[in-house]
Amino acid sequence: MPKTLEIELSDRFLEAAREWGDSRLTDETTAVEQKVEQALLEIEHLVSGARNVAFAVDDEAKTVRYEPTADLAALLERQAETRGLEPAAVLEMHVDLFARAFLEETEQAPEV
Repeated sequence: MPKTLEIELSDRFLEAAREWGDSRLTDETTAVEQKVEQALLEIEHLVSGARNVAFAVDDEAKTVRYEPTADLAALLERQAETRGLEPAAVLEMHVDLFARAFLEETEQAPEV
């Protein structure tokens, strides 16, 4: 049975979430939650085919609590074991990889 993992969001991730929120006129808390959901969904979908995730974000510490599917938990355990890390540290790295995903590049108009 998978256990709940707790990860810290990186400054890189939080900056991307702020950018995400600014471009959508969304407050920072909502933007962080949306970016976390995107990252976890992508990771879970790639590993287990899941289409929904349930998680909790602690606004003060920018900590995420998440119980991965059995498939993802097994993958995280294997990866953690081969690298001498904890499964939460591996999930944290995977989430951080998606920090800048789905951000739209700003197009600059040519100067006239």
